[in-house]
Order: sequence, then structure tokens, then C-alpha cells
Amino acid sequence: MAKLKILEFPDPRLRIKARLVETVDDALRQLIDDMFETMYDAPGIGLAATQVDVHRRLLVADVSSEKDDPWALINPKIIEKDGVGVTAEGCLSVPGYYEEVERAEHVKVRFLDRDGSQQEADFDGLLAVCVQHEMDHLDGKLFVDYLSEAKRQRIRKRLEKDRRYKQQETAAVL
Repeated sequence: MAKLKILEFPDPRLRIKARLVETVDDALRQLIDDMFETMYDAPGIGLAATQVDVHRRLLVADVSSEKDDPWALINPKIIEKDGVGVTAEGCLSVPGYYEEVERAEHVKVRFLDRDGSQQEADFDGLLAVCVQHEMDHLDGKLFVDYLSEAKRQRIRKRLEKDRRYKQQETAAVL
């Protein structure tokens, strides 16, 4: 397995709409395993392929505290949703920021599993929020898009400043 590099906002590659996965094979299963390793190491509860610069409709999620309930959803499609809730969301591509976002409390999703079999599953609570958040990534949308333009720009500028500072620190060490 390999830890993958997570793209960070405002990287334009995060805005690329993912293509459908056409073939579920060993290479895709390896990508799924690498995405889980990357997500757990980050640490996070969800990761979309778009976030690791792979523009295919694939996401992984595990909201369990023991990290023992992994979900890999290939070509996910929400077929039902209901309820409305507001949750403070964060994102591995927008590190250090949490903002309230309104999403459905329950979703039913149709997807392919890691073996290529079609499945349907009902997700509630945090897992429903996580799946919707990651599916947004597959459409080139980030949780900051739900915020005001002013708040989004403040976050972007702060992240860019933090990156410049880290680069300067690294250069000073070398």
C-alpha cells in the first residue's frame, strides 16, 4: 500500500469532475487500499479519488471510532434522501477549517463495491454527511462552496499563507 498526496484548496484539480469508473480491477482495488491508508493516516473519515488527483468516481469512508467499518463506493449515486441537518464539516483538502453545512440526514446510495457488484445502502447521520461531502468532491465541489464568498476567500488566503510559511521553513532547513 502507499500513502497518496492529498490536494489542498484552492488547487484547480479539485474542481475537475470525475469520470465514471468503467472497470473494477486489481489496479482499482489497489487504489482503494491506498486511499484507505491515506485517509486513516491523515486522519480523516472520508476521501474522494479527486482529492488524490485521480478523477474517477470513487470514494472511501469510515466514520467508526475503531476504524473497522470501511466503505468503498464506486460510481455512487444518491437515489433517495430525506431530512435536513446542519453539521460542522471539515475536509482533508481544507485542513484546519470547520464550518456548518446543511445536508440530508439520510441518503440511499446505489454504487459498485470493490468487487464490481452493484449495491444499495442506506446511510444516516455522520456517514450520510460524509458520503454527501465526498460525492461533492467527485463533482468538483468543496464544502467551502456552501460558505459566503468572503469566508471562502479568507480560508483560501490563510491556507496559501500557511503553505508559503511551510515552504520557507523547509528551504531554511536545507
